[in-house]
Amino acid sequence: MNTPSWAGCHVPIITPFKDDYSVDEAGLRKLVNYYIEDVKCDGIVPCGTTGESPTLDHEEHARVIEIVVDECRGRVPIMAGTGSNSTKEAIEMTKHAADAGVQGSLQVCPYYNRPTQDGIRRHFEAIAEATSLPLFIYNIPSRTGRLIEAKTMIALSQVDSIIGMKDACGDLMVTMDIMRETRQGKKKFYVLCGEDALTFPMLALGGDGGILAVSHVIGKEYREMIHLYLAGKIEEAREIHFRTLPMVKTLFIETNPVPVKEALAMMGLPSGKLRLPLAPLQPANRETLRRALQEFGFLKG
Repeated sequence: MNTPSWAGCHVPIITPFKDDYSVDEAGLRKLVNYYIEDVKCDGIVPCGTTGESPTLDHEEHARVIEIVVDECRGRVPIMAGTGSNSTKEAIEMTKHAADAGVQGSLQVCPYYNRPTQDGIRRHFEAIAEATSLPLFIYNIPSRTGRLIEAKTMIALSQVDSIIGMKDACGDLMVTMDIMRETRQGKKKFYVLCGEDALTFPMLALGGDGGILAVSHVIGKEYREMIHLYLAGKIEEAREIHFRTLPMVKTLFIETNPVPVKEALAMMGLPSGKLRLPLAPLQPANRETLRRALQEFGFLKG
């Protein structure tokens, strides 16, 4: 695959588990083909938050990436989640992903350690120095406990192999500060939304698409919305944004990926168990999700 464009709708693919909680390799392969062939996604992101990466051991993490690469067969670019709160571990996982054949890496901000902005910058620079794989920086302070501040992200954007960010900081002022500065650079710096409901507003600011948990369920709609906007068809894109917004809210009725995996099970797609500490959807929320899927036309009766 030539150097890919990272614009568009990327699926942060779930990791389906069997009843014994082992990785459902056949189910994962089925999902890869479904999102490439039926949904027409622009990329796949294995081993992210939605893929329950915190509960995958190192061998499973490596195997999931290998399966996705093997089944994808170069049809869309793969951006593997290989971040860690250990710089050494992140480098090791990123090198493995590069050897497996991915086209990019998603690097989450170090969590729990609570590093300073200087420590955050040094962490990502060390990973970039250790591998030539294109890197995306994932800013999600609601999960990591640390915001990557605008000045830090702007500095990181100047590193050759750091080519974009997944933005889920939840603060458009921070996002706009970053975008204002990085748009002036000589190289392309991709901004992919990671706060699903903000995808349309972020496109309006100059964003390039998103890595979106809701694309498991409404991927066709979100891909169409993104591509319509990028083609200048703003009113049509806005219509999809507002039409899908109730489903987006429902798919976050509990912690991601709990509702998404339940929705896929209802739709007859591979999903399987959740690994603790994630627990099944509460009955009342499950019924809310079922009704939403029915109203959207995904379920009969």
